[in-house]
Amino acid sequence: MASRTVSSQLAQAMKELRLGQLLPTLDERIALANKQEMPIEDFLLTLFTDEVERRQGASAARRADQAGLDPDMVFERWDKRAKVTYDRRLMQQMMSLRFIEAQRNVIVLGPVGVGKTFVANALGHLACRSGFTVRFSRADALLRALRQSRLDNSREALIADLCGPDLLIIDDFALEPMNREESRDTYQLILERHARSSTIITSNRDTSDWLACFDDPMLGQSAVDRFRNNAYDMVIDGESYRARLKPDAEADGPPPSAPVVKQKTPIRKKRRPRH
Repeated sequence: MASRTVSSQLAQAMKELRLGQLLPTLDERIALANKQEMPIEDFLLTLFTDEVERRQGASAARRADQAGLDPDMVFERWDKRAKVTYDRRLMQQMMSLRFIEAQRNVIVLGPVGVGKTFVANALGHLACRSGFTVRFSRADALLRALRQSRLDNSREALIADLCGPDLLIIDDFALEPMNREESRDTYQLILERHARSSTIITSNRDTSDWLACFDDPMLGQSAVDRFRNNAYDMVIDGESYRARLKPDAEADGPPPSAPVVKQKTPIRKKRRPRH
């Protein structure tokens, strides 16, 4: 059967309907459908289902990028040979994302390097794929942003922005003591998000040690008690997972004949504060 070429009129109509991403493979799809004698309804269903999945994937990738998630930290790339232990049944529960639906929290505890950040990022990616809004931040960067917001009178806008996502991920919490203002900011953030949205916190320290990081013991007790009594505890233990992420020149294959050239990246739009 001779190959067909999509007419310019059809191509233009598809572009106006924002279906232009289908054009590069449309000829091959039509040829395959003809060869298999596929009914027109089945052909259209396959065509449009693929486009829906492509758009959903692009939307999820965009949400993950805006959230600040690491693109490589997804469950598909988790090394199952890693010598770490955790409650696999609880992990499956977390991967179902029902904790977000129920406005519950997750605490991921464990020593340095066992994959806490990886798991938190991977859950964030799953949430993005399911249409939830997500934001990821290291605890020190979050406190620094809140401190800066006091100087430029944008604190309330930033707090509102942090309370907006369905899922907020705070990585490496309670590494250092917090001053009075940082303690108040943390207390307010936990209070504002409590029972309204979900938060994942990763930490090297047990929740009983978090209190010592607050400047005000009363604020600390109130914040920690609210958070941990609405949270699932995921404990990861074992050898450092980071060793499995170590670069390997042999696995990278032979080097290119010339040095690589920096790829152009799209300019990110600044996040607009939510009022």
